[in-house]
Amino acid sequence: MRPISSIFIGGGTPSLFAPESINRLLRGVEQRLQLANDVEITLEANPGTFEINKFAEFRALGINRLSIGIQSFDDRLLKGLGRVHSAGEAINAVECAHLVGFDHVNLDLMFGLPGAELDSSAKDTAIAVSLNPAHISFYQLTLEPNTYFHKYPPVLPSDDAVFSMQKTAQTLLADHGYQQYEVSAYSKPGRECRHNVNYWQFGDYLGIGAGAHGKITQASPGHIIRTHKPKHPEHYLNDSHKNAGAEAIAVAELPLEFVMNQLRLKQGFTIERYRLVTGLDACTLEPALSVCLEQGLVIFRNGHYSCSEKGWNFLDSILEKFIA
Repeated sequence: MRPISSIFIGGGTPSLFAPESINRLLRGVEQRLQLANDVEITLEANPGTFEINKFAEFRALGINRLSIGIQSFDDRLLKGLGRVHSAGEAINAVECAHLVGFDHVNLDLMFGLPGAELDSSAKDTAIAVSLNPAHISFYQLTLEPNTYFHKYPPVLPSDDAVFSMQKTAQTLLADHGYQQYEVSAYSKPGRECRHNVNYWQFGDYLGIGAGAHGKITQASPGHIIRTHKPKHPEHYLNDSHKNAGAEAIAVAELPLEFVMNQLRLKQGFTIERYRLVTGLDACTLEPALSVCLEQGLVIFRNGHYSCSEKGWNFLDSILEKFIA
């Protein structure tokens, strides 16, 4: 049995559950699976007062990483997003997390928000780094299908303004020792999110719960399986195993599946890693990889293929070349 190196309790707001429920979940996992001695256990939380009161109890259960959905420290922008917490509650939540013993705290920040000004992200980032989190997820607002904003699109800042916000905030993060190791992830040295890095390295993971997705390698290249559970909680509870879906990733799609994840990482990938996790030879990345090198979208350095600065900003253009 492969040991579990990380557990991520996320999707929605799992911190709304009573600590007793989270404890039951974790003890059930322990009884059924082997956990690594240094397992990383993350819980997603919002900065509401009710949840803050439970932070110490969550820490006592063995949760050692807290991911707090701040989004912004500007009350006006939070209201535009429909968030129920205030900037003051957000700051208080981070301070409380530190106080009860969480030394690995992630803050979710968004840029390009409706009504944002050129200095909005810089102000948010400055407040975030002053709170000394180990990790910051910094990403642009996207209008996802089946959401209110997708149905009623808000007026967003121009592309040039959004790019300027991003670059200014990235410089501020770097100046304060936060290294960008993935498209939207920044951390202090050695404090990367182990769970998410596994995704981006095309690692395996179990999906547990309504709507959860997983990936299991039974044998490569022909038996790499993606799984998904029923989205509706009632359907999941009634018959979760029978209704779970599982499809093998077509061998022809593995090059795209691999680079779509690995090129999100600043360090990129090695051919050895590609062979290990896909079971395929390097030639299956061609001619797309050579084209990306010729166009300056990808660079090869110290045995790693990674995005150039140009490629980093046009990742979709790279991925299109690997479509089977």
